[in-house]
Amino acid sequence: MLNERENWNRRYARGAHGPATPDPFFLEAYEKYVSRFFPQGGEGLDIAGGTGRHSIWLAQHGWRMTLVDISETGIGQARQNAGLAGVTIDCKAEDLRSTPLPEECFDVVLVFFYLERKLFAPLARALRPGGLLVYKTYTHEAPQRGGGPTHSMHLLEQNELLRAFAGMRVLHYKEPAEGAAVAELVARNC
Repeated sequence: MLNERENWNRRYARGAHGPATPDPFFLEAYEKYVSRFFPQGGEGLDIAGGTGRHSIWLAQHGWRMTLVDISETGIGQARQNAGLAGVTIDCKAEDLRSTPLPEECFDVVLVFFYLERKLFAPLARALRPGGLLVYKTYTHEAPQRGGGPTHSMHLLEQNELLRAFAGMRVLHYKEPAEGAAVAELVARNC
């Protein structure tokens, strides 16, 4: 059985994962919340950022971005994509299950389609006061709807994301979102 890093390296090498365009919820969250609280940009962290679609977009809008992903292949593609887009992002190939996140360093933390429950508290602590968490991932309904992962360790229970960040000011929460088996959250560290 392949370990997680090898699995993701193979996926990225095959081109089987990593759309180039930002997720529509990301664009909506940026317009409604991120640009309102941080009109001049700031420091951002993209967790499991893959080929860089969100980090690159934010860098094009004046943000200093750090992208973390377990896959060296995904990181290589993110660097290449950033270069083609004319921006620089700090890319780190790390397994966040064993690498601690810095505390109070980021204005925005992004998590899209990644779930590691042990990271919930460190994600909140990585935000500066007033910082925003933008999170979207699959719920337990995904297997029945024919999309996303099938193992429960990668699927949110009902309202789990909402409960996980109850200590933050929730600005947006939707589950399921737009008929898909996903949950969306924007929360502010106050």
